Amino acid sequence: MRQSIIHIALLVSEYDKAIAFYTGKLGFALLEDTAQPEQQKRLVVVAPPGSVGATLLLERAATPEQERFIGDQAGGRVFLFLRTDDFWRDYQALQARGVRFVREPKRAEYGNRW
Repeated sequence: MRQSIIHIALLVSEYDKAIAFYTGKLGFALLEDTAQPEQQKRLVVVAPPGSVGATLLLERAATPEQERFIGDQAGGRVFLFLRTDDFWRDYQALQARGVRFVREPKRAEYGNRW
C-alpha cells in the first residue's frame, strides 16, 4: 500500500486575508479556490512554488472554539518546516516581502537529512 499526506488543514480567520498572506508574503501558489455554497465555505489550497508534496488547505474557522486555535494550532511549537534549494535567497526574499522572523537563522548539524 502507498499512502501520502496530501493536505494539511490550517485554520484561518478569513479566506482572502489568508490567501493574500500565503501568496503575497510567502510566495506560495494558489492551487485551488472553489466555493462550496452548500457548506458556506471554500476549498482553498496553497503550496510553495515547485512543491510536489503536501499542500496547505486553508480552513476558515467556523466556531468560536476553532477561532481560539488560529495562530496556535501546534500549541506554541513550530508547525511547519519549509525545505528550499537556496536558504539565503529565500530568506532574503521573504524579508523583502515584509516577513518578520523571531530570530536570526543559524547553522545546525541536525534537520537537513530528509
